[in-house]
Amino acid sequence: MEQNTLKRLAVYPGSFDPITNGHMDILERALRLFDRVVLAVAPNEKKKPLFSAAERADLAREALLRFGDRVEVTIFNGLMVEFARKQNATAVVRGLRLISDFEFEFQLNLSNRKLAPNLETLFLMPKDHLIFLSSSFIKELASFGGDVSPYVPQNIEAALKQKYSTTNLP
Repeated sequence: MEQNTLKRLAVYPGSFDPITNGHMDILERALRLFDRVVLAVAPNEKKKPLFSAAERADLAREALLRFGDRVEVTIFNGLMVEFARKQNATAVVRGLRLISDFEFEFQLNLSNRKLAPNLETLFLMPKDHLIFLSSSFIKELASFGGDVSPYVPQNIEAALKQKYSTTNLP
């Protein structure tokens, strides 16, 4: 019997500033469905990120070590659908938390369908206790010295403490 060598690959794009346990949960769910996932860090300077794209990618790589070669972290610029095509991805994974996410994601998906009709978008929801998590919430909590340990991997907690101890950004 001939073994199928075709691997199912998905792209999980986002700013990941920083990666949270909610992102980790979405990634774990995606890995149940795909052989490999490319976590694609978008620079997105419009969001005024706390960490540079390179820092976010490095932090994500460290947080995702337990997944081995099933997860690749990379930085991408430009259209996500073009990046996904170059990766030979069959799907894009997006997380949905709240109803407010839906309208934005719906519009984005309609546009992406026109640009890349063969690229599917898969919406995944995190576990109930992670549904409220956002990178913005984490950064605000950390900026006031709050305990972020229940919400982020250990290396992210350390990076946030370091960042806020050396900056006076709120």
